[in-house]
Amino acid sequence: MKRYNAISLFSGAMGLDLGIEAAGFDIKICVEMDKWAAETIRKNTKIPVIEQDINLVSSEEILRLSGVEHGKVDLVVGGPPCQAFSTAGKQRGFSDIRGGCIIQFIRIVSDLLPHFFVLENVRGLLSAKLNEIPREYKEYDSIKHNNGSVLALVLNEFRKLGYSVSYALLNSANYGVPEKRERVIMIGHLGDRVPIPAPSHSEQGVFNTKKWVSLREAIQDLQGKEMRFIPLRPRVEKYMTIIKEGENWTSLTTDMAKEAMGKAFDLSGGKTGFLRRLSFNEPSPTLVTSPTMPATQLCHPTELRPLSIEEYARIQQFPDTWIFEGRIESIYKQIGNAVPVGLGLAVGNQIIRHINHETKPEDESNNYIPYSRYLNSTDDICSEYHKRNINLKNNNYEQQS
Repeated sequence: MKRYNAISLFSGAMGLDLGIEAAGFDIKICVEMDKWAAETIRKNTKIPVIEQDINLVSSEEILRLSGVEHGKVDLVVGGPPCQAFSTAGKQRGFSDIRGGCIIQFIRIVSDLLPHFFVLENVRGLLSAKLNEIPREYKEYDSIKHNNGSVLALVLNEFRKLGYSVSYALLNSANYGVPEKRERVIMIGHLGDRVPIPAPSHSEQGVFNTKKWVSLREAIQDLQGKEMRFIPLRPRVEKYMTIIKEGENWTSLTTDMAKEAMGKAFDLSGGKTGFLRRLSFNEPSPTLVTSPTMPATQLCHPTELRPLSIEEYARIQQFPDTWIFEGRIESIYKQIGNAVPVGLGLAVGNQIIRHINHETKPEDESNNYIPYSRYLNSTDDICSEYHKRNINLKNNNYEQQS
């Protein structure tokens, strides 16, 4: 099988890249400024690493160190840091320096003009406001306070370069990942539009898909082995001895829940991450950068501890041989920030299929599994199909198989 070259930006611990490579691409260079993530890449591969702030990295340097000639880049792939767009934060958009990383992604794509690009980000990208406009993008000043203005800028800039763009909010569990992690995946092509890859899995295993991969399937053979983990906070341990597999703070008595939750007890919202034990029978919730944070606790289903480093890596589908460098806090962060390998593989495979003329413009119309649980989370071409699929799910679509 012919292999294609790829340039990785914001590489992290290479979760997305490993999937892309498994599909048929060779990562020729990584750009990653985090010291320990860069060391992880060096420990496991021979890929050159530019360990520097991407604002200071030129496209010429990327080409020189990668050995790829200008005009012959097959793919640029990366997930710009996303805190500025996260729905869990204040969505500062480009007023937050991390929001400008997408501008740097656009800059390098503009310089290199790869045949394809893949951009990964959080759900908040779909609704984020620009708030502030980089000097060279003043044409967007009139929409900077509109919901979705970041996405509008990104799409328009890529289209001005000649790219057709498809995007969707994809649930990783729908692609064989033992984790319900939703991420925006945007695929650009200097040519016709690449259809969104069809889910291979679904919650009930309907419409010729497999059932979601459970946490048990992912980590069962690790149980009983030596694990590395940060202990639970002492004040929560007494409550976790009461909470059973698949439960959280809501299974406590009211008085005990108030005691355990403190001020958080009166907060609005579901608060499902507080004092949470995972279930072996379901995919993991989204892995975060620390499994012991109060609002996003990831406690082992039956043991009095959080998920371990080894279990984190399995859930994100890193090879067991992959060595993470740094202190345990840094390793949790590297794995928690990664894109699951299986999601990268699904996207990479779709691009290879498109190169081989195995995709069709109407592919999305034949997909009956919702990409995610949210409406208005896909590009215009497949949005009607997605609405239909959401409606099928809401009408017990598992009975329609």
